[in-house]
Amino acid sequence: MQKPRSFADTLRITVTSNWFYLLLLAFLILFPYIVAWVTGDPVGGVGGRPRGESIRWQGVFVELFVFVILAMSYNLMFGFSGVISFGHALFFGIGGYTTAILLGKTGFVDWLTTLIQPAVLEAGGEATLALTIALFIAMIVALIIAGLVGLLMGLVTLRLKGVYFAIFTLALSEMALIYVRVWAFTDAEDGFSVNALPDFINPTQNRLTYYYVALFFTIATFLIIRRLMNSPTGRVLLAIRENEDRAQAIGYNTLRYKLLAIVVASMMAALAGIIHFGFNKRVGPEMFSVRFTIQPLLMTIIGGIGTFSGPVLGATLLDLSEVIFDREFEFGEFVLNVGEYWSLILGIAFIVVVLVFPQGIVGSVRNQWAKWRSNNLSPPPDTQEASATGD
Repeated sequence: MQKPRSFADTLRITVTSNWFYLLLLAFLILFPYIVAWVTGDPVGGVGGRPRGESIRWQGVFVELFVFVILAMSYNLMFGFSGVISFGHALFFGIGGYTTAILLGKTGFVDWLTTLIQPAVLEAGGEATLALTIALFIAMIVALIIAGLVGLLMGLVTLRLKGVYFAIFTLALSEMALIYVRVWAFTDAEDGFSVNALPDFINPTQNRLTYYYVALFFTIATFLIIRRLMNSPTGRVLLAIRENEDRAQAIGYNTLRYKLLAIVVASMMAALAGIIHFGFNKRVGPEMFSVRFTIQPLLMTIIGGIGTFSGPVLGATLLDLSEVIFDREFEFGEFVLNVGEYWSLILGIAFIVVVLVFPQGIVGSVRNQWAKWRSNNLSPPPDTQEASATGD
């Protein structure tokens, strides 16, 4: 009988097998303070206002976390389950719009404030408690609606195969975009702003807190996907991705498992939309645009389809590259504005990466490392022959 592991052994194995992720997490936690130390700008802003290099880079990384979550959710559908969708922006927009409508267009905040605030103030509580509860309820409702829409979309369209399913999801997303552009309730093409956010999480007043909240949801998304894919359910999803007919022949209800992947991915994409809305404090029809489908697709392919860290790496490379290089470079009298040609540069970079890393950066590096280990760490041929003959 195998002796159960002690807590110390479990902790040691966890740390040694996840050392890279732990180092990355430590860096992201300390990042605002590192930028503040390097630049000399306070981590909380300059003169009580949200400005300075540390504040700026906190905002850059919040937007990065949005795309990381969006790319990981897309990878759950496409990379791990084999479901190709061109309508992922639908769930991103649902997350942002639902939260914004509940907080800014329905009077829900005023009703909840009238209901809760007097008792809270009499008990010596914070005046922002009702607003915090309203935000939490709005987020839950947005996630539920995104999950239900994903379930309905899957029930209707999953019987379509391959590109037909992808085109149908694209049509649904474009229909939502067209409708939102003319929806007078949400100010049509102009969109609308919402300032009803608790002070402690308001990115204008407490950017650092919002940074850590976005980081927390990014880590939670990563851990949920990794736990799911390391479970028996995840193994079935991988089997469906490799050969759905064989998975059905074994006895698995592949439709049920693909629906699960779509619902979870839809809710994660909606979470990214909620964080995006909270950071910008406004929503607009552009949240339903094909950009929020194509970019996570490119990020997943570049980083590595069907890998845990691939979408994270792909999103980081694409998003930070645009931030760093979206400016003018002077070469004597010649001035090159990279931002004007960014789409062309991104397309060329995508082609090069696909040619050099056909399985994405993480996937290709992992396969090359496995080949190197098998070639260099395997016993010599004479040793293998001797062990085979019993000498």
